[in-house]
Amino acid sequence: MTDFRLDSVGIWTFDLEQIPSARAKEVAAELEDLGYGAIWLGEVAGRDPFVHLTMLLSATSRIVGATGIASIYARDAVTMNEAAQALTEAFPERFLLGLGVSHHNIVEGVRKLTYDKPYSHMLEYLDLLDAAPYSGARPTTPVRRVLAALGPKMLQLAAERTDGAHPYFVPPEHTAEARQLVGPDALLCVEQMVLLDTDPASAREAARPTMARYGSLPNYRNNLLRHGFTEDDFADGFSDRLIDSIIAWGTVDDCAKRVQAHFDAGADHVCIQVLGAAKRDVPLAQWRELAPAMTSLKPTTR
Repeated sequence: MTDFRLDSVGIWTFDLEQIPSARAKEVAAELEDLGYGAIWLGEVAGRDPFVHLTMLLSATSRIVGATGIASIYARDAVTMNEAAQALTEAFPERFLLGLGVSHHNIVEGVRKLTYDKPYSHMLEYLDLLDAAPYSGARPTTPVRRVLAALGPKMLQLAAERTDGAHPYFVPPEHTAEARQLVGPDALLCVEQMVLLDTDPASAREAARPTMARYGSLPNYRNNLLRHGFTEDDFADGFSDRLIDSIIAWGTVDDCAKRVQAHFDAGADHVCIQVLGAAKRDVPLAQWRELAPAMTSLKPTTR
């Protein structure tokens, strides 16, 4: 059971690493003022997420910074623990360590490491993380951790060994199943892509590159096949049904309804990933437009 809580809706983004650090800090401060509860940063080959979060949290006073996710293949357990302890000490209850096994193409193709038995690797890694030494000034609050989890085994591990789970690229139906698997007390922090476009044809066309990027990855593909989709849904640029289940497009209210659906299914926190930012920029106008509706949403009482 965890007593750590996040405000209902946060921002999940790669876009902040596409702009200069000084501007990223200004944008983070505005996201806090807009009422968003967290900023989630991914990790592939851009800014180191711990360095980046240090800058963003230093420029804000309330918002939580989370890794979504920090790859366990990118750093050994001692190094991961050093970063997590230091950020937790500097920003008590404002840092959330999201851990994950990443993907075969990133671990082997980008990092030139071996991607083998990811569940077993995560289990061993958590043991090493729990036992890792740390000689720095100790934080006054616990290091908060969640696992990137899709399948039953990883979701159950998240509930048993961490504060909760961070599912990504999932429909609300997965959120409902995840809640059953992690139990009532674990944090369930779900990512949801949104696109402010009310034309079905253009919205789906704009969504297809993102669908191709993630839908081709076995972890996500296999998870969706477990949830009623078929190989036909992945053929010919993805079915409208699959696109519509993963990416919430339409008006602000349409997108808010999808986020509420995750809350109704058992999510504690939903981090929205806004699609459509200009190259080397952030979707600030969309974040502003979405804020009143999104930040007024609340988890459904369980």
